[in-house]
Amino acid sequence: MNIMDFNVKKLAADAGTFLSRAVQFTEEKLGQAEKTELDAHLENLLSKAECTKIWTEKIMKQTEVLLQPNPNARIEEFVYEKLDRKAPTRVNNPELLGQHMIDAGTEFGPGTAYGNALIKCGEAQKRIGSADRELIQTSALNFLTPLRNFIEGDYKTIAKERKLLQNKRLDLDAAKTRLKKAKAAETRNSSEQELRISQSEFDRQAEITRLLLEGISSTHAHHLRCLHDFVEAQMTYYAQCYQYMLDLQKQLGSFPSNYLCNNNQNSVTPAPSVLPNVIGSSAMASTSGLVITSPPSNLSDVKEYSGSRKARVLYDYDAANSTELSLLADEVITVFSVIGMDSDWLMGERGNQKGKVPITYLELLN
Repeated sequence: MNIMDFNVKKLAADAGTFLSRAVQFTEEKLGQAEKTELDAHLENLLSKAECTKIWTEKIMKQTEVLLQPNPNARIEEFVYEKLDRKAPTRVNNPELLGQHMIDAGTEFGPGTAYGNALIKCGEAQKRIGSADRELIQTSALNFLTPLRNFIEGDYKTIAKERKLLQNKRLDLDAAKTRLKKAKAAETRNSSEQELRISQSEFDRQAEITRLLLEGISSTHAHHLRCLHDFVEAQMTYYAQCYQYMLDLQKQLGSFPSNYLCNNNQNSVTPAPSVLPNVIGSSAMASTSGLVITSPPSNLSDVKEYSGSRKARVLYDYDAANSTELSLLADEVITVFSVIGMDSDWLMGERGNQKGKVPITYLELLN
């Protein structure tokens, strides 16, 4: 038998198999043929895999939108990725705003109040832009890439084996149908042999598919670790932004009072929440029990109060040096103000221990 004859016979056999499956599938849809049902465990695994695939795609796409809101930029990055080329570095919006502010401040004169303020604001915006770039890079590497690898790798393998299982199931049911219709003894013997082979191939493919699907639980565990990495990257980013803006606010606060604002309202410094404790912490530690609240309104009362007050600690705080006092959430300490101390701090006292404490970690008690 030459190669051409072999290919012709193979094509004929494939065409016959395809036709048999098509007939079986059509008759099942019309209710004219019985269908072998998969066991409940395998059906649950298939449903879990499909659900994982759908939600992973949605989370991945929306994360991409969050990190890069510009759809044209996302398309460009996608094209470069498919071409296996590095996308050109693009100036992001905070960096662009910061450069405009610096250029304007330089033009107006760094020696003027407005020019100096613009330069300081511009530098802060550029630092925020740099932190934003780092967030995107870290999130893409530790969160988006594993999710994409699952969709384009593991799930494609599962889908391929699932399709093979469907074909083996159709072959099995078609063999059952032919056995029922067989009348002659020779035909029945041939059909029984075909049914045994089809049943064996179906069972083998069902086992392969089941083993692959049981790996979905490991996928969930891996994606959970990636989610922790993503949350920690976001916390680091927001902590950096907060610190940059807090530093900027202090710098602008050194300007003469007539330059600070256009109305008579006092500037309110946002609460640092647990920011001093989140930088460098593990993902599990940084995401458990996190509660961020606004600073209590009665903190301003301490400035008019000459004596000491009791205060409840809102969050844990680790002293940065020997002049500060470490705090534990929910403990009650004594606080008082000291002339010349930074307005963001009070003196705290616990027994024989004394040191500076951040005012926004406290709730004054009546």
